[in-house]
Amino acid sequence: MDTVERAGTGAPAGGAAAATVERPRASAGLAELTPEESYALVATVPVGRIVYTDHALPAIQPVNFVLDGPDVVFRTAEGSKLAVAASRAVVAFEVDQFDADARSGWSVVLVGRTFEVTDPVERERLLALPLETFVPGVRDRVIKVVPRIVTGRRIVR
Repeated sequence: MDTVERAGTGAPAGGAAAATVERPRASAGLAELTPEESYALVATVPVGRIVYTDHALPAIQPVNFVLDGPDVVFRTAEGSKLAVAASRAVVAFEVDQFDADARSGWSVVLVGRTFEVTDPVERERLLALPLETFVPGVRDRVIKVVPRIVTGRRIVR
């Protein structure tokens, strides 16, 4: 059994009373990635998928994002389904890259709680990060995902 830890910190999630969970071993053909390897890969792509709950149903939405240390930062529009659903929620954030021709790729999943950033100083700092949104329109709500669980796998041949 592994102790779930705050990615990249070595500190147990939730402090000293961190839960232990059984993590199955990677399947044949898949190699588990360390949190450091996972974050290095996440930093190479501009779009991830946030998995959240919308009216008690699972929902997935692609978003442009940027890393702020171990945290994921993205912007969304005021009143959007994502802004409403992802406010102080537990979410998964998935990033991947695959090459069908080479039959290679990787996937990283970060699980944590979301927070809307409302502090003016912190908000301005995060808005200055290199985050470009692909979708036109105003995206003025700044959301941060603070991961508690990091899992990553790479296809090995």
